[in-house]
Amino acid sequence: MTKEKIKVLVIDDSAVVRQTMTSILESDPDIEVIATAGDPFIAANKLRKQVPDVITLDVEMPRMDGLTFLQKLMHQHPIPVVMCSSLTERGTETALRALELGAVDIITKPKLGVQHFLEEAQITVCDAVKAAAGVKTKKVKPQSIHPPHTPGSVMSVAPKLTADAVIAQGTSQAMIRTTEKVVVVGASTGGTEALREFIEALPTNCPGIVVVQHMPEKFTASFAQRLNATAAVTVKEAEDNDTVLPGRVLIAPGGLRHTLIKRSGARYYVTLKEGPLVTRHRPSVDVLFRSASRYAGKNAVGIIMTGMGDDGARGMAEMKEAGAYNIAQDEQSCVVFGMPKEAIKHGGVDIVLSLSKIAVHLTNHIHSHSD
Repeated sequence: MTKEKIKVLVIDDSAVVRQTMTSILESDPDIEVIATAGDPFIAANKLRKQVPDVITLDVEMPRMDGLTFLQKLMHQHPIPVVMCSSLTERGTETALRALELGAVDIITKPKLGVQHFLEEAQITVCDAVKAAAGVKTKKVKPQSIHPPHTPGSVMSVAPKLTADAVIAQGTSQAMIRTTEKVVVVGASTGGTEALREFIEALPTNCPGIVVVQHMPEKFTASFAQRLNATAAVTVKEAEDNDTVLPGRVLIAPGGLRHTLIKRSGARYYVTLKEGPLVTRHRPSVDVLFRSASRYAGKNAVGIIMTGMGDDGARGMAEMKEAGAYNIAQDEQSCVVFGMPKEAIKHGGVDIVLSLSKIAVHLTNHIHSHSD
C-alpha cells in the first residue's frame, strides 16, 4: 500500500519564493505541494477546494498579514501552520507571536541561489513540515494580534551526523566532589511554548540552565528577551564564554553554531562551536548533552521536551552513563513525542513527567541531592 504524501499549501507574496519552496518540499518523496498562493485571500479560495495537511505561511504579506490570517484559520478551521519568516527584527518578533497564536514552527526564507544554504534548507524545511503534519491542532480563541505589554543537489539529503562531528566522546572530566549542579534542556517542535511554561515556573535560586531549542538564527535572541520579561529567572541568548550561573537560563543561539558546556575549576561556561548539522540540527541537543556528560557528569540534570526526531537521545544516554539524572516530557503534554520517545528508547531517561510537573520535580530533586 502506497503511503499518502503530506499535502502542503505554500502562501508567500513572492513568486520566486513560492517556486523555491515548492522545489525544496517536493525534493522529499513524502511531500506534495498541492497549491501555492500569493496572499491569504487567494489561499482562502484554494482551501475551499482542497484542504492541505500543512500550510507554510509568509509572515508579512500585502492585503492581509500572516498573523491575521493565522488567527482566522486557527479559530475557524485549524490546520498545522509553519511560519516562513525573514531574519529582520520585525519578522522574528511577528513569527514568535505566531507561535503563541497556534503556529507549529518557524523556518527562515530560503536564501536564493546559495547552494549550501539550500542543501541545509531542504533538511530543515522538510523536517518542519513533516513534524507539523503529525501535530493535532485545536481551535484557538481569537486574541489581540498585538503582543501583550510586558517588560550539493537539493534533492540529495546529507548523511545524518552524530555529535562526533563536533565533540569527541570521552570520559567525564567533572570534578568528583562538588555540589554545583547544571541543567541542560533540549526541545524542538512545540518547544517554545513548553519552554515558556517550564521557565516561568522556575524559582530564582534554580541551578544554571542551558537550553537548545531548534530555532533559526536571530529568533533565539527575541525568544530569550520575551522569556526574560515574564520569568523570575534571568533569560538571555548564550554568548561564547558566558558563565552558567544559578538563576540564569542561557538559550543557545540558533542557526550557525553548536552550543556546548565546559568546565574550568568550579566554573561552568558555554562555548559556541562551528560544525555541520548534527542529527539534522545546528545547534544540536546531542552536542549539548554530550558536553554535559563529559564536563558535568553526575552534576548534570538533563531534560528532553517535545520535538520530532531523535536529537538528544544518544547524548542523554551518554549523560546517564556518566551519572546524570534525566527527565523526559510525557506523550500527553508533548506537541510531538518524537524526541522524548527516542530518549526513553535509548535508555537515558530516569523519569517521565507531564510538562506542568517538570520545574517542581527539578527543584525538589536538586534540593534533595544537595549537601
